[in-house]
Amino acid sequence: MPIYTYRCLKCRHQFDLLVGVTADSAELKCAACGASDVEKIMSSFSVRMGSSGSSTSSPPTSSCASGSCCPTC
Repeated sequence: MPIYTYRCLKCRHQFDLLVGVTADSAELKCAACGASDVEKIMSSFSVRMGSSGSSTSSPPTSSCASGSCCPTC
């Protein structure tokens, strides 16, 4: 199940939830004030590269031949 980050539109509290694929968005409630008026926001993620065990929260380097498929690289 994926973890999503939400922000309450009432109190602006930001929180993460483990949400099932078939979860009903009407069931989502703010962890701080209990309001159901929440929005899903972009959250950071970690990428594990190779066997060195290091992780990074930045996008991986471009894997395309021209290098132009990664707009931030």
